[in-house]
Amino acid sequence: MKIIFAGTPEFARTALEHLHRAGHEIALVLTQPDRPAGRGMKLQASAVKQFALAHGIPVAQPRSLRLDGKFPEEAAAARQAILETQADAMIVAAYGLILPQWVLDSFPHGCLNIHGSLLPRWRGAAPIHRAIEAGDTETGITIMQMDAGLDTGDMLSVQKLPITDADTTATLHDRMAELGGTMIVQALEQVAAGQLQPVPQPTEGVNYAHKIEKHEAAIDWNQDAATIVRRIRAFNPFPGATAVLRGETVKIWNAHVAPAGDGSTIKIEADLAVTPAGIAVAAINSIVIITELQRAGGKRMAASEFVRGMGWR
Repeated sequence: MKIIFAGTPEFARTALEHLHRAGHEIALVLTQPDRPAGRGMKLQASAVKQFALAHGIPVAQPRSLRLDGKFPEEAAAARQAILETQADAMIVAAYGLILPQWVLDSFPHGCLNIHGSLLPRWRGAAPIHRAIEAGDTETGITIMQMDAGLDTGDMLSVQKLPITDADTTATLHDRMAELGGTMIVQALEQVAAGQLQPVPQPTEGVNYAHKIEKHEAAIDWNQDAATIVRRIRAFNPFPGATAVLRGETVKIWNAHVAPAGDGSTIKIEADLAVTPAGIAVAAINSIVIITELQRAGGKRMAASEFVRGMGWR
């Protein structure tokens, strides 16, 4: 099938790789403009752009697709490029731009979105983070026929994935990206054969995964340990949970709740204690055991290594 692919981060790059490997004709890739990144803040191409260029796929990077928006010339150029492909469908995965109606109407098979949740739960920008933060025990991928709403289109295919107590956004992201890549290849085969039946999303259970903001990173120790640990897992790798321990600002990458029996034997003094299991910090009626953390400007390290370096007892 001849397709256009629209996506930006690694999650989308994985899907693009699956589509390319499956032999689909990728006539054009749309991705976000290059952004400053790294310590030198040099312009960096998105993961999707890097893959496309490496495989000789044309790339367009409009700042908007709205013909009546802030960048009408860029939108008009993108429209011409899209229409000239005469593609059968557009595949969208974490693109970062809202698709106006003219885009949705430009393809015989419409626009198919790879969404990282079990819709209608966790519509929006950060479904993987929010599922972990909320304590969900499962998530999954929904292949959706896009419409003008925010992740409101009919569902074409759904598969579930468990969320384990050890999952971070990083580990769950990678499993979901692979699943999404596999599912979109299968979905296109079924679309071409007329075998997929769109199913409207349920009207109950709708909620939104709002974008992750940096200010959310600060740990509130006036929460219970289970809530804090979920947030640490959800914010790994971005933005990274932060806290001040004995005057030192650190990022906390991994932690767990102290088992009930262990918690009763840990003596917390000045808000924390050094234990064989890690750094114990008091929360509401519970204790968090930090097992991996990072000083500002330093590297990630195990709690035992951190404690030795700081000379804590």
